[in-house]
Amino acid sequence: MNAARKKAAETMESTDLVIEVLDARIPQASCNPMVEELRLFRQRPCLKILNKSDLADPASTKAWLDFYNAQKGVRAVALSCKKPSDVAKVPGFALELAPHRGVPTKPLRMMIMGIPNVGKSTLMNALLKKRVANVGDEPAVTKVQQRLYLGKNMILTDTPGMLWPKIAHPTDGLMLAASHAIGVNALIEEEVAVFLAEILLQRYPQFLNLRYGLNAAEVDAVGVVEAVAKKRAYRVKGGDWDFEKAAHTLLLDYRSGALGRVSLETPQSRAHLLATYVPPVLLGQGKSVDTGMAEESEQDDLA
Repeated sequence: MNAARKKAAETMESTDLVIEVLDARIPQASCNPMVEELRLFRQRPCLKILNKSDLADPASTKAWLDFYNAQKGVRAVALSCKKPSDVAKVPGFALELAPHRGVPTKPLRMMIMGIPNVGKSTLMNALLKKRVANVGDEPAVTKVQQRLYLGKNMILTDTPGMLWPKIAHPTDGLMLAASHAIGVNALIEEEVAVFLAEILLQRYPQFLNLRYGLNAAEVDAVGVVEAVAKKRAYRVKGGDWDFEKAAHTLLLDYRSGALGRVSLETPQSRAHLLATYVPPVLLGQGKSVDTGMAEESEQDDLA
């Protein structure tokens, strides 16, 4: 990650536009603060692509588009990189942000960035209409930068997916894990599934009722995972419900869209998180005598 960040900083100097691919279900949680830092330092405009919009709640996606489009130098669009008709619009959006480029003498130089498993490689392949980047269902498929030409007037640089070393808010780590931006070996699926179930109970209880035949008003988050085990008849030796397998199924149903179109965060929920979050006190740290507030500290990445 450190090597990828250093290389990205070097490439940013000769880049006209940053295309940042986000997960439409968790736009801000999937927004790498290092990308924002690098592009703002070089004062580069940004085209934010909310990918997987076909899996996200349309109302939440609209709220996010309004949120990002109100920012200076930013254009946000929602699409699915798996739909050629959606991808075909991307070059036009890019040219709107850099109208002084895009001619043979001054090709538009674009840098595609994003965290692992948000669809960067799929976007690259669709733009160039051929397989130029490896695509996989596991995070961190792209390992090195690639420089490619989109016609005579556009140059694309694909970068490895970068996760930042410290995730400030634990819920961001859980949303990333639920949405498969973090590898399965770096998380406990049962914990992630319970977190996901809590959000589903609050915002999408009807999806749980339809998918698993439960009454969302009568169960808690752990009960949701148990209900999945009962619905699928998942048992371990001895007859107990297989909580681990049920957790995996719940996560797969969310990731594939089998549950329905779900968004895990909105601009409003994000604002509430930022306004109310208090970092926990780490070992060896006390409370400030003057303010009584815990000293600020960074949280370890869930990975």
